[in-house]
Amino acid sequence: MVARDHLLKAVDEFNERMQCDLEMQKEIGPLKKKVNIDLGSEHYSFLLKDNCISHFDEGLLEDADVQVFSDPQTIDDLFTGKMKPMKAWALRKIVIKGSLEDVLKLRKFF
Repeated sequence: MVARDHLLKAVDEFNERMQCDLEMQKEIGPLKKKVNIDLGSEHYSFLLKDNCISHFDEGLLEDADVQVFSDPQTIDDLFTGKMKPMKAWALRKIVIKGSLEDVLKLRKFF
């Protein structure tokens, strides 16, 4: 599976979970964030607004609130369980830039 497919599946799972998880809806509330995912050879972005991820597309948004930097292989390894998120972060295989509050809040949902 390619990185795009993994990311699309994660977006779908997030949106499905948001529809039925009232606690999660309450925690996200009016949060509105632009997110960029830069994989070097691939670039994606999405908007988190109204308890839903929308506008998932190729390319990067200007003034993103959260930026994720990695590579397609690491994304595949994370989604297939070959690598744990903390190991990827410790090895700097994935770098997340944004406010600490945004990163901590959003990481719980993926």
